[in-house]
Amino acid sequence: MSRTINRIELLGRVGTDPELRQTRSGTAVCRLRLATDRRNSGGDTQTDWHNLVCWGKTAEAVAEYVRKGDRIYASGRLGYDDWEGQDGQRRLSTEVHANEVVFLDSRSSNGNGRRNDSDNDGDQPF
Repeated sequence: MSRTINRIELLGRVGTDPELRQTRSGTAVCRLRLATDRRNSGGDTQTDWHNLVCWGKTAEAVAEYVRKGDRIYASGRLGYDDWEGQDGQRRLSTEVHANEVVFLDSRSSNGNGRRNDSDNDGDQPF
């Protein structure tokens, strides 16, 4: 059998404030949207929107430190879900299941440009 890979890397701006929730078993899950730009054949810039999902400690860190407009790097895998809607139509969603997120913008919370946490220097992956 040949080797296969499901890996995605994105660097973009957060389009929505992260939304943190808990699963029934208590695992943190965070959802947000990420915008990336690309040039089309005419030279115009087009924006692609990506749905990101983070779990556990990564989800908690993203929810605490990331806000709309921040630049982040995210890597993980593409995930797909399909279901039947209430109208009987088949629905399909695509998400990036991010297992690494790097914060590229620092947010000053203590006046000196550094965050008030000892585990994150602003470019630390979670």
